[in-house]
Amino acid sequence: MTTASASERSGWEPVIGLEVHCELRTATKMFCGCRNAFGDEPNTNVCPVCLGLPGSLPVLNRRAVEYAMRIGLALHCQVQPSIFHRKNYFYPDMPKDYQVSQYDEPINVQGFLQLPDGSTVRIERAHMEEDTGKTTHVGGGGRIHEAGHSLVDYNRAGVPLVEIVSAPDLRSSAQARLYAAELRAILVASGASDGRMEEGSMRVDANVSVRPARSDTLGTRCEIKNLNSLRSLGRAIDFEIDRQIALLQAGERVVQQTRHWDEGEGRTVALRSKEEAFDYRYFPEPDLVPVAPDEAWQRQVAEALGPMPAERRQQLARRFGQQGPDSARADQIATVVELDLDPLVHAAADAGVDVSLALARTANEAAADAEAARRVDRDAYRALLQLEQRGSLSATQAKTVLGELLASGGDPAEIARRLGFEALGEDSLAGVVGEVIAANPAEWERYCGGEDKLAGFFTGKVMKATGGKANGKLVAAELQRRRAGS
Repeated sequence: MTTASASERSGWEPVIGLEVHCELRTATKMFCGCRNAFGDEPNTNVCPVCLGLPGSLPVLNRRAVEYAMRIGLALHCQVQPSIFHRKNYFYPDMPKDYQVSQYDEPINVQGFLQLPDGSTVRIERAHMEEDTGKTTHVGGGGRIHEAGHSLVDYNRAGVPLVEIVSAPDLRSSAQARLYAAELRAILVASGASDGRMEEGSMRVDANVSVRPARSDTLGTRCEIKNLNSLRSLGRAIDFEIDRQIALLQAGERVVQQTRHWDEGEGRTVALRSKEEAFDYRYFPEPDLVPVAPDEAWQRQVAEALGPMPAERRQQLARRFGQQGPDSARADQIATVVELDLDPLVHAAADAGVDVSLALARTANEAAADAEAARRVDRDAYRALLQLEQRGSLSATQAKTVLGELLASGGDPAEIARRLGFEALGEDSLAGVVGEVIAANPAEWERYCGGEDKLAGFFTGKVMKATGGKANGKLVAAELQRRRAGS
């Protein structure tokens, strides 16, 4: 199939809405006491309830309801009374042949999510349901039509889910990726989900259509199922946009379908014609009572929510004053908040460490081992940055000490002594700088003549001569002092 060219794309507007399924990090499943855990031996976390055996009755997991409310409140939704329905369909990975979900009365409605680029995406609903099992097709390319046989693991059947449905407010694959990344950060910050796309804890379905630019009429949409990485999400949406434009340009029509993203081939392929709600024959679940969280419970859940990623980014940005951070520092802020390392920056800045230094070390060196950085003692981290800021350690030395601190903990000053890192006194530093200048008279003359880039040349020579013990800022200051007096 021929895809649309860039010029052909310019006359069309994509319309994208995302349905995000996130597993809740409860200890047990939605309606039974079976363990909720990823990676266990297949079909070991099962019981009569999640296998749908006759005579078994579901009991709703209270913690799952609390986590669903956390998500709704974090997305500015209205939390309302809700009921469960049976969503009927035949799939081998649902042993009951129906899925317990919420239909026309979901727990969360009418919210919104503000993206880092300033745009706002409406949230239509965020409802509770149970996850399905997992089918593995063995043989061929892992698709059912190529497989020699299939295996079914029911461990995941009954795991609590929240499905978050956005309005069709997204207009590009880049914006869709930004939305999914921000939503994932909110889910993790709320404590309701671990958001691990690689483990299936968060999966994205993308509804994609195109329409002529400046048109208000929606085109025919296709749904791309089970995208499990931001990269796949972006690639699948771009391919589907081009596919639909090419069809319409050729005078053909887009057929409403559910499609699968083939990562290896880099294309979407048709799975089945798209179902409508009536195809599922929804009816109220007779074994579960309505869920009606009272105001006191909602208030308790809201008070337990910490600041969300957008607010945390703003808190760090405010440390740079009215002008705010530049684009590079804004990217560093986004990184440390995403990795939940912003408390390290605040702790250091509160103790007088320059916020630019604290942010740079955290977004670069600490972020390289984020798991260890989240465990590091904040007082020790602050003390290390103070050593660097005072000039007791060079930047290179501080990075080395930080590596030791993240790996084994301890006192930064003691680590520095053990590694043989001693600050070079100002008198010694001045002498070394003088020797380097005397050994490179032509370069010094050019530096004094205005070639500022040669400062790096001299700094490198001083660092080599001192075995990395010199402080780069003090070297720069000494070079400036000598040039001003020449």
